[in-house]
Amino acid sequence: MKILLAEDRASLRAALAESLEREGYEVLQAAEGVEAMTRVEAGGYDLCVFDLKMPGHSGLELLQASRERWPSAPVLLLTAYGSVETAVAAMKGGAFDFLTKPVEADHLLLLVRRALEADRLARVEAVLRDDLARHPAFAGIVGESPALRRAQAEAERVASTDATVLLLGETGVGKELFARAIHAFGPRARQPFVAVNCAAIPAGLLENELFGHEKGAYTGAHEARMGRFELAHRGTLFLDEVGEMHPDLQAKLLRVLEERAFLRVGGLKPVAVDVRLVCATNRDLEAAAAGGQFRRDLYYRISAFPIAIPPLRERTRDIPALAEAILARLGRELGRPRLSLDPEALEWACRQSWPGNIRELMNRLERAAILAGPDGRLTLDLLQPGGPVAAPAGPAFPGGDPEAWLAEESRWRARELVRLCGGDQKRAARMLGLAHPALQRLLEKG
Repeated sequence: MKILLAEDRASLRAALAESLEREGYEVLQAAEGVEAMTRVEAGGYDLCVFDLKMPGHSGLELLQASRERWPSAPVLLLTAYGSVETAVAAMKGGAFDFLTKPVEADHLLLLVRRALEADRLARVEAVLRDDLARHPAFAGIVGESPALRRAQAEAERVASTDATVLLLGETGVGKELFARAIHAFGPRARQPFVAVNCAAIPAGLLENELFGHEKGAYTGAHEARMGRFELAHRGTLFLDEVGEMHPDLQAKLLRVLEERAFLRVGGLKPVAVDVRLVCATNRDLEAAAAGGQFRRDLYYRISAFPIAIPPLRERTRDIPALAEAILARLGRELGRPRLSLDPEALEWACRQSWPGNIRELMNRLERAAILAGPDGRLTLDLLQPGGPVAAPAGPAFPGGDPEAWLAEESRWRARELVRLCGGDQKRAARMLGLAHPALQRLLEKG
């Protein structure tokens, strides 16, 4: 990564350049405004650090020129005049942030990392927005059932605001898809979307994941690290399965929502943050709050605008359209564009209750697509649980020992599925209903 550093004080410029280079950045230096403007016109940098007051051109002039020529490069401003007016002018001009002299190297490095990460995430979101814009349905949400249309209409209405949203629904109904849609069609669409699954991260690590830590905060913290709140600055933070959050962390989350600032683990200086929050849960949080398992004040704070997403069993009329959309995506991923579902298989799918909702349907179709023949037809026997694996004959029955045969057959089936998945063990484990470590142990036994 290349950083353009413009500062007229030679000693400060040298010190900042040294700090940045130690972190692995390549630093392009300019000693005054005219030289800096020449480098801005040449381009070739990923981020700028401009002193506000310099001979030749001011930092605000350089900011304007850089934003016009290279809008994707974030700009940080250095100023000895830390006034409100300066900050307002910098932010209106498009600066990512500004630092008041004397500059702390650690603070500069944190802002540089945050700016570059936010820019990377914004680029990813831009690609997603372009993709979403090509589809007439709200963010690719497929279906016409009344319950889904109602949830979609509510999401569309709240997306244009900055309100906190609570998505309610069973596992696998598409809560993250709704969250991404709310972000993509909202006022923060050009900023990062950051997702955290609170149930997937151990309670002892979730605080560090959300708020980051300072260098030396604990054994092994060799450098400062930003948390998800900082990465989502000016964007959207999606907290999935928020109902699984530890009560102590619930209190800290409430404080962040009220004060819009937090302390990193091991930190003493509050970090201000501007984040839109979207939460999701498959629990009855109102009942959990009444029973003392979830903070009542936090529940009221995050449930300002609840949206209930219906389970698949309440919208079975949407299964044909869902299956078609899923198979189109699988066809692109697997290089098999002619995937199709037999009428008998589709009729069977529409009669199922699908307790795992859309995620279960996707996994079942993925397995069937991998096992389908050259014609790409997904037949009923492939779609049903325990359907046949289209592969060469397995191991011969070892005479008189059915348990040994069953164990070897299981290993062989697992190896075949991994092969059909192109070596992707995690995908094979998901299709077998196993945890990835369990599949690895099964394969190693052979």
